[in-house]
Amino acid sequence: MELGIIFFTNSILLGIGLAMDAFSVSMANGLNEPNMKTEKLLSIAGVFAVFQAVMPLLGWLCIHTVVEHFKAFENFIPWIALILLCYIGGKMLADGIKCKNECPEPIKLGIVSLIVQGIATSIDALSVGFTIADYNFTSAIICALIIAAVTFAICIGGLIIGKKFGTLLSNKAQLLGGLILIGIGIEIFVTGII
Repeated sequence: MELGIIFFTNSILLGIGLAMDAFSVSMANGLNEPNMKTEKLLSIAGVFAVFQAVMPLLGWLCIHTVVEHFKAFENFIPWIALILLCYIGGKMLADGIKCKNECPEPIKLGIVSLIVQGIATSIDALSVGFTIADYNFTSAIICALIIAAVTFAICIGGLIIGKKFGTLLSNKAQLLGGLILIGIGIEIFVTGII
């Protein structure tokens, strides 16, 4: 594949499409932690960007090595995303219900939860390896970097929006964030099995 305007346009559009789940989860994270520091905001967006870049590369690698095994795994992708996001969302809901009136401090996102979110929102990007299968290695890397940059920017926006509304919603933010994560898990599952 030549590195022309079509290549860059397609890569940007892939990035936008793949980043939508990460955007929604970023909003939920911002809702949950409205006083999040800038460093944490950047690191959350960075984790999502890395996962969104790595997954298509893994898919590309599978296409060029063990394609028959990857096709069998593809059927489980919606189930994995559903389970991971419903678990995290359910935990947020349960924590939000425990603090019916007002929690003194919102429960902060930990590294393990962030990695689980990164995997859950990017696992469907493995199948992008099929769409970039005709790319050479350099083109695949450049495409993945563009996807990462787009995801990073979109997630920053999601976190900022979530923080703004998290401040306005106070203790209801955790409940809303949990419902959003569960909804995303269901949406990934339904679109994945159709």
